[in-house]
Amino acid sequence: MSLTDKAIKQIRELIGSGALPPGSKLPPEQDLAAQLGLSRNLAREAVKALAVARVLEVRQGDGTYVTSLQPSLLLEGLGGAVELLQGDAGALLDLMEVRRLLEPVATALAATRVSDADLAEVKRHLDAMRDARDDVEQLNLHDAAFHRAVVSATGNETLLTILEGISGRTLRARVWRGLVDAQASGRTLAKHEAIFEALAARDASLGQAAALLHVNNTERWLRQHLESTNSVRDETPVIRKAEDRQAS
Repeated sequence: MSLTDKAIKQIRELIGSGALPPGSKLPPEQDLAAQLGLSRNLAREAVKALAVARVLEVRQGDGTYVTSLQPSLLLEGLGGAVELLQGDAGALLDLMEVRRLLEPVATALAATRVSDADLAEVKRHLDAMRDARDDVEQLNLHDAAFHRAVVSATGNETLLTILEGISGRTLRARVWRGLVDAQASGRTLAKHEAIFEALAARDASLGQAAALLHVNNTERWLRQHLESTNSVRDETPVIRKAEDRQAS
């Protein structure tokens, strides 16, 4: 463990013990360093690292504060970490597996909690998907928004943040699929319509089954495609090209 890591651990222990509760202000850098027996440089580096991790918030001209430490805030960095898993077939399949484990259960929970307003939001994205069925990029954007609206209906911000964190990578898989499989849009719409109908019926079992079928279908296709190419590296230029078009 490096000296910086040890400094980070010491500050985390102060927070974990309650000595620095959420929202509290840290002592000035010099005092914090003396309290922990650190050099000012080490204390500064530890604070910077914890700020990146959303544990601390540096307010220019005011000082450094402990954040709310809410799970949704602390897990925001998950998406950035996931995006670093480039060119790794195993990591991509692992993420799809996590999505398969979580999303059907989240959909079932949403079916028991969905409000009329939530349902209208889900339907709005479903309608947009129908309108964009011949535009792969727009279809995938509304696909992601559809799933976000479904999970948002659970009211569970932690669950939403986790699934949002892995959706960037799995969204690439959906873009890739749309570009190489011209029939994907029709099947995608049918799966999403089944999920919406389950939510509208407030049927948790049906919602879970519909979401599982949808995610499992995508995962199975991806596994087969990767096995046929024996490499995920060919994905990168195709997906990057699609993402560049989305950003333009």
